Amino acid sequence: MYTVLVIGAGGREHTIAWIISRSKSLKKLYCMPGNPGTSSVSENVSINISDHDEVIKFCKEKSIDLIVIGPEQPLVDGLSDLLRKSGFKVFGPDSDAAMIEASKSFAKDIMFKAGVPTAGYKEFDSGQFEAASDYLKTVNYPVVIKADGLAAGKGVIICEKFEQAGEALIQIFVDRVFGESGSKLIIEDFLVGEEASIFAVTDGKDFLLLPSSQDHKRIGDGDTGKNTGGMGAYSPAPIVNAEILNIVAEKIIKPTLNQLKIEGKNFIGCLYAGLMIKDNNVNVVEFNCRFGDPETQAVLPLIDGDFLKLLYSAASGKLDKSSVSFSSAASVCVVAASEGYPDVYRKGIEITGIENITEDIVIFHAGTKQIGAQIFTDGGRVLGVTAISEVGDLKAAKKKAYSAISKIHFDGIYYRKDIADKALEH
Repeated sequence: MYTVLVIGAGGREHTIAWIISRSKSLKKLYCMPGNPGTSSVSENVSINISDHDEVIKFCKEKSIDLIVIGPEQPLVDGLSDLLRKSGFKVFGPDSDAAMIEASKSFAKDIMFKAGVPTAGYKEFDSGQFEAASDYLKTVNYPVVIKADGLAAGKGVIICEKFEQAGEALIQIFVDRVFGESGSKLIIEDFLVGEEASIFAVTDGKDFLLLPSSQDHKRIGDGDTGKNTGGMGAYSPAPIVNAEILNIVAEKIIKPTLNQLKIEGKNFIGCLYAGLMIKDNNVNVVEFNCRFGDPETQAVLPLIDGDFLKLLYSAASGKLDKSSVSFSSAASVCVVAASEGYPDVYRKGIEITGIENITEDIVIFHAGTKQIGAQIFTDGGRVLGVTAISEVGDLKAAKKKAYSAISKIHFDGIYYRKDIADKALEH
């Protein structure tokens, strides 16, 4: 029986806490700092996760057996490193392995050395504005420009023509819209196809692929408008068939983990592969060093067995794949966002209707706060409304998800109406 701490405060962390709370091997669950949703399945701890000394002190006081780190920032900041040095088991890579998300150029270098299929690219730093501009005159359009560092899922600009690309250069290098994350950028060939996401739970050597999913990054229906942190997801993704899964395992995850190990960067945790698929050709769009958000809200409800046991075995260096199994169910998660997101939006708006949701829907809190008995908005992405069809009927899951979200109200609520439509076209 394990005492567990989940670190983070978003929808992903609520989902991780929710599934761990159902594990037979759980003794006690804490979330730091958590949110109003996690408080229903765990004990929230109001410690600032950037105060590493206080985090370690808490873990010692409570004799924590496993720490699961949800967001990328504490991983990049080295919280895993410090916790492991203090003798704790951690699900989440050390900071040097987390560079696979923290630096696009680092990830590209790993992929090219490992022979992992990905788009061609060139990298430029902020002192190479003219060189980058000249290069943009030679490329085929559309082209993709990415801030090298972390940008909360928003550091990617797809440019249809040179004028847009030139404006993107100014935004990143001159206006510094992504801050230090944009001190370097990569200009990448545009890949054509359909996107999908795969999570690999790994102990650094062995790994287990979880059910596939598809995120919806753009703010508007039909994949229009600005990139966001993700407006919804569904699982599994029909585009990911058995052949694709084998390619992902043998030609992407395995060689990437091997290359990281060669370079002395042992990756323990969740390696997220963002893929572009066309005619059974698979390219890696990006790697992340943690579970995706909102894909986690769609994928984890499809897992049977003891998820905590799986994570603990990975953190212990000996992955136990038999601890979980995957049902034939399907799920759809629709994100309820604040009006104005991903730009300027208001906070502190009361949310009503959550209490009207039926038992076969799971509401994952992302950007909320609680005052007394009332729940208020506290972020751009507010809730993830997940519906499950036990018989694998995505159309039925979509219908249930939208029926549920229609009962939730706050001033300025916004959500896409087409989550899972691509899957239904298959």
